Amino acid sequence: MPTLYLAQGLPYVMVMAVSVILYKDLGISNTDIALYTSWLYLPWVIKPLWSPVVDLLGTRRLWIWTLQCVMGGAFAAVALTLPGDAFFRWSLAGFWLVAFSSATHDVAADGFYMLALDERQQAFFVGIRSTFYRIANITGQGVLVMLAGWIQERTGNVQLGWMLAVGALGVLLALAGVYHAWILPRPGSDVARCRAGAGVFTREFLATFGSFFRRPRIGAILVFLLVYRLGEAQLVKIAAPFLMDAREAGGLGLSTEQVGFVYGTAGIIALTLGGILGGLLVSRHGLRPWLWPMVCLMNLPNLVYVALAHFQPDSMVPILGGVVLEQFGYGFGFTAYLLYMIHIARGPHQTAHYALCTGFMALGMMLPGMVSGWVQDHLGYERFFAEVVIATLPGFLIVAWLPLEPDFGKRGS
Repeated sequence: MPTLYLAQGLPYVMVMAVSVILYKDLGISNTDIALYTSWLYLPWVIKPLWSPVVDLLGTRRLWIWTLQCVMGGAFAAVALTLPGDAFFRWSLAGFWLVAFSSATHDVAADGFYMLALDERQQAFFVGIRSTFYRIANITGQGVLVMLAGWIQERTGNVQLGWMLAVGALGVLLALAGVYHAWILPRPGSDVARCRAGAGVFTREFLATFGSFFRRPRIGAILVFLLVYRLGEAQLVKIAAPFLMDAREAGGLGLSTEQVGFVYGTAGIIALTLGGILGGLLVSRHGLRPWLWPMVCLMNLPNLVYVALAHFQPDSMVPILGGVVLEQFGYGFGFTAYLLYMIHIARGPHQTAHYALCTGFMALGMMLPGMVSGWVQDHLGYERFFAEVVIATLPGFLIVAWLPLEPDFGKRGS
């Protein structure tokens, strides 16, 4: 389980977060970075449409180790494209392959988790699973980014630093694929399920979708899924470029190595601690009493970036403190979002309905992220971050309309 969820988290964080830092380092504009890296969310948006294929064709075990090897090869290909003149186009193609493979790998790994472990083991490993997924985030956004920055500072070659960092990840994932082909257990229930006819499968597939969209207040629920992170969806694409841009361009002028520590290590640790605290409080009192505090703490710390863009502090202390505060609040507030998706998905089709929720979640990140770079290029950093704060208002408004049971999330209820 630890190595499986480490291998699940690394491709996602590389595609979604580290690619932004990589392209900023290589001179791509904020408009192009935000637009093209946001398109990489698409596989997670449409994942529910093809996730049944994982059930129908082959075992989940086979999908897991095969896709890890594919992603290892794709990262190696990305590394090899970076010295070329057309690196942006060809590296994006490699990231697209990683993104589709990673989204499919998520389906296979989560399904395998439920098949290979009984309920007691699932409960035992859930904390380990989450911990190693977070370690993958720190490894990608922190260690690999700092490695790329360290090589750059000692060689003066930006492309070489990223080639070696991305190439090392490719080797690591390929080795993980080989290791998992050998070590993963072979549960008897992990079999291809292609015995049912196409007509039966199609009817069940459509019925599952239909039952989701017939839920009470489905309009308010879908708006919540799309706008709860409207501000954060824009901020996440511009935060690292802001930290890296020169001061005369409105940024803070941090090196790649410093960004890897501040945003990719300290920030991710703060995000994780915020999520843990949120989970503990909800398990004690339920989601309803903590919903509004979580909405506030999710969105109000975005004001930190307005202050950082206005004052452009020279010291690392306020920069580090601001990033840690914003990420802690994001982790704390995101707990409400995750738990509400569980609340929505309850019922006879909970796996499929949860997958639909995650699809809308990804769409809510993709669409605002696509335009965030263009908005920032036209407004500048300070006014862009002010616009991000204004964009959090729909998230506050829709919460009042959500159906939610009083004791949902409370331990024992």
